[in-house]
This record gives sequence, C-alpha cells and structure tokens, in this order.
Amino acid sequence: MSQKLKKHEHPRLGQFAATAICGNDILSSSLYVSGIAIIFAGVFAPVVLAIVALVLFFYKKVYTEVVEALPINGGAYNCLLNGTSKTFAAIAGVMTILSYIATAVISAKVGVEYLSKVTESPLFKINSLQLHNDFIDFLMPNGHIGENTITIFTTILLLTFAILVISGIKDSAKVAMGIFGLHIITLIGFLILGGIYFVSGGKSYFAENLTQTWSIVSKQGGIIMTLYLAFSASLLGVSGFESSANFVEEQDAGVFRKTLRNMLIGVAIFNPLIALVVLNSMSFEGIANAKDFLLAIASFDLGGPYFALLVMVDAFLVLSGAVLTAYVGVSGLIYRMSADNCLPIWFLKMNDKGSYPRIIISFFILCASILIMTKGDLLSLAGVYTIAFLGVMSFFAFGNLILKETRTELKRTYNAPIIFVILAFFSTAFGLIGNIRIDFQNLVFFEIYFLPSLALIFIILYQDTVLKMAIRISKPFPKIYSWLDDKFSDIVSGKFIVFIHNKHRLHEILEYVNRNESGWNIILIHCKGGNGDEKSYKEIQDALPILKESGVFPHFNITTVYKNEEFGPELIDKVSKEFKVRKNRIMIGAIHHHHPYDYAELGGVRIIF
Repeated sequence: MSQKLKKHEHPRLGQFAATAICGNDILSSSLYVSGIAIIFAGVFAPVVLAIVALVLFFYKKVYTEVVEALPINGGAYNCLLNGTSKTFAAIAGVMTILSYIATAVISAKVGVEYLSKVTESPLFKINSLQLHNDFIDFLMPNGHIGENTITIFTTILLLTFAILVISGIKDSAKVAMGIFGLHIITLIGFLILGGIYFVSGGKSYFAENLTQTWSIVSKQGGIIMTLYLAFSASLLGVSGFESSANFVEEQDAGVFRKTLRNMLIGVAIFNPLIALVVLNSMSFEGIANAKDFLLAIASFDLGGPYFALLVMVDAFLVLSGAVLTAYVGVSGLIYRMSADNCLPIWFLKMNDKGSYPRIIISFFILCASILIMTKGDLLSLAGVYTIAFLGVMSFFAFGNLILKETRTELKRTYNAPIIFVILAFFSTAFGLIGNIRIDFQNLVFFEIYFLPSLALIFIILYQDTVLKMAIRISKPFPKIYSWLDDKFSDIVSGKFIVFIHNKHRLHEILEYVNRNESGWNIILIHCKGGNGDEKSYKEIQDALPILKESGVFPHFNITTVYKNEEFGPELIDKVSKEFKVRKNRIMIGAIHHHHPYDYAELGGVRIIF
C-alpha cells in the first residue's frame, strides 16, 4: 500500500510569531490562575505561583534537549516513539489530543462568556440594536445572554478559527501576534494600575486576606498540605507550554528554545505579580465569587469601567488565541500519528497552504459535538483538561529519561541535568495526584473520555491482529471473509526501510518491527562507509536464512540492499523515492555527534536503536 510522496516546504515562523501562537494559550491562564492559587493558599499564592514557574524552568531544560535532538512535530508522542514503543507513544498522543480538545472547547466557551459580559455592560447595550424582538428574547432571555446563545457563539468561534488555520500557518500567526501583543499590554497595564493603587493609599485587603489564610491552612490540615494542594491546582497556569513542541517543524532554526524562554518569562513575571495586586485590592470573599472573571472585576476597582471593558475584550481575544493554539498543535500531532498509522492516513491530505483541512474540520466537529452534547456544561471536560495536560508533561519528562538511557549516542545540542528532569517529572506527577485528591471526579471524567479514545487508537494500531480474529470468525460468511482477507493483505503489504550496520542488530530490528508495525515487507539497507562494508553486508545476508529456518518471524518478507554511498540526507531522499516509502517509515540508529548533519535534515525518520 504505497502513497505518492509529496514534498512540501513548511512555512517557517520566527520567534515572535511562534511565541504568540503558544503564548496565547499559556498566558490566557493569567486570567484565572491567580484566583485558583489564592483560594487554595491565600496570601501564599504568589509563592506558590513562583514555585510553578520554577517547575516550568525545569521543563524548559527537558523540552530543549529532546525537541532540539528530535525536531519533529508530535511533542511527547514523538519523544516516546523514538525512545520506547509505538503503543506507549500512542497513549501520550491520545492524552495530548484530549488536552487540545479541552483547551479549544473551554477557552472558546469562557471567551464567549467574557464577551457576553461586555454586551451586558452599561457601556454596550445590545438591546439598542435594531433586532427582531423574538430573536432578542432568544439571545437574551430576561435581559441576559442565555446558555443557548453562549453555545451558538462558541460554535461560531470554533468554526472561525478552524477556517483561519485552514488558510495557512502564516495567516494564523499574524492573528496570534495581534492578540498576544494586546494581551501583554493589558497585563502590563493591570500591574501598573495595581502599583498606583498601592502607592496612592487605596484600601488594602492584604491584612484581612492574611487572617483568612490561616483559616484555610487550618482547614487543609497544615501549611504543607495547603501549599501542596495550591501547587497542584495552580499547575493549570502552565498548560500550553507543551504546544510549541507540536509545531516545531513550522519554526525557524533556533526558534523553539526561544519560545520556551519567552513563555517562562511571561509566567514567572505576570502570575505572581497579578496575585499580589489582587490580594491587595480585593477581599477573599470577592476573589472567591469572581471565579473566571477575576481580572475583569479587579480591573474595575483599579482602573474603572473602561479599563474593565478593555480587560474583558482582551480576555475574549486571548482565549480565542488559545483556541488557535489548539488547532495548530493538534494539526501537527495528528498528522504525525496518521503518518505512523496510529490514526487513519485519510488525515494526511494537505492543501496548497500547507495545512491539513481534514484534520482541522474533524477536530472542529469533535469539539462542537462535545459542546452541544454537554449543553455547555463543561465540568467534565475541565477534569479531563487537568489530568491530560499534566499527564502529557510527565510523559515528556519520562521520555527524556528513557532517551538518556536508550539513546545515549543520540546527537544533542543540549543535555538537561538529570536532576532537573527528575524534579520536573515528580513535580507534575505529584501535581496530577494532587488534582485527583482535590476532586476525584477529575479522574472519573478523564476515564470517560480517555478509555474509548485509547481503544479506538489501539484498534487502528493493531488492526492486523483485529482483522485476523475477524477473519477466523467470518469463515462461514464467504463474502465478508473475502473482503476482510483482502483488507488484511492490503495492511500487511506495507513496506518499511531499515538502515543496518551489522548482523548483531538484526534480531533487535525485526523484533521492533514485529512489535510496533503491521507491514510485513522489510527492506534492509547497508551503506558503504562508517561501519559499512561488503563483508558486513554478506554476514547480514547469511544470517537471514538461519533466522528463517529457526522459525523467527517467518511472516516477514525481507529484502537486502547494498548502497555504495555514504548514509545521509541525500541517501534518505533517494531510497524514499526509489522504494516509494514515506520517510517516517524509514528506521535508523541514533545520529552521533561525528555525523555532519542533524536529525532534522533526515525528514522525520524514526530512531529505533
């Protein structure tokens, strides 16, 4: 089953465009994470948020090492695919997709809710518009925006950004930069007004909030448990950090590391300072009642109705930007998973703008369906969001540790200190446990979404095994049996290319393909140069009949090829075209430091040893 190979040069994004796409997601949390931290930790909230920023510092090291060594879209999925097995990688892939679904739906709905507050503001009366009375009653029952209206406009917002992403990454980046720029200006304005409020002698609630804090500590069972639960809940403030790794192929060389740095700076500066401003200018009761609209309500006290209106508009826009991030991130991930046969290859169709309409449209339909089926009640999705993205972050740190152990010779531009990787892993792992402890329903809701999704992925991943079982069952039904048998033959006809140095790797390679892939046709290529010579090639050829006679992998159809040239990007291109095999189906050993090329130049081949 071969496909035409289509070479496409990805549009490349600079530092600010790439930062804007993922920054809108992570800094949209500034709208609510301070309130979460304060509710759990009172006046200790700024300290908790500073600790969260420290965890992000550890993860900056973790992501830099892995993604610069393996700069292919897919994030945690790609990390685990090149370090463990496709099954393990698929689990991380499912969790990432769920995280993006939750990001898109929740961000869109909360964004529209912010917009609804603008329309209900005395500064903007929708009632004054010349609309049909029945339509106004539908939109605004009892003079307020109704839940049906919120759902409709949330769906429209999701559709709008789907169309934008289909139009191409460059157009999406321009919109993201505009939104991100306004958000940064708004947050700076908020902090400046907070400083003016403090020095001008505005009423301070800090002492009152300090008293309330000791009540929280007593209720939670001590300062340690209070800080732990506050830390766990506040990790929502780093959701979005993983997004840059899912569209790294669309970034210029050297940009990825800068996006991580820029996101870290934003989180480390804004979140703790916003918490300080809020603690000084609002009572604990007011903070608890504000919920998602904390910044807007605090802005009214600090800068009056017009600044509050600006914050609400900015909130709508930056949450919309988080929807854009979800579309961009999920496109890169699903493309990679589809190319690896974890998802249907139907998704691989690309338009002339370099985007994948089938992925985007399918993702929109899925998000809109969840929104409509839940009737806008997204409590269950919020639980999925918490566990999914913390799981993805933990998987990535775990993948880094695996790569350090199994791919020791892999060419790297940076090596993260192992203590940082371990601290990163345990921080998010314990944070995940803490969120389950805060509300066990989070885990229940996650299971409801995760298990069926994983089952679907595994059916596709192990479709050869599923079809074998179906073929046995369908023998009494000749037509069904014949169709299933043809389908099975089509699946196992898939080809894989493996570059091999010597016979000692032979069993390891065949075992990997047998465990992770459905195709039975394997082309073993031995190259001249390095460890390659005709003697080694002859030893590989002689070893194959021995394996066959001993009954090891008898179903494989193995072809050996000798290439009288050096291994490198040019040879990868040649064999990919010659044998009509996509580059992600080409498997190699780790790229070493003595090689004159980087992994990125090889076009997405898979490292299996």
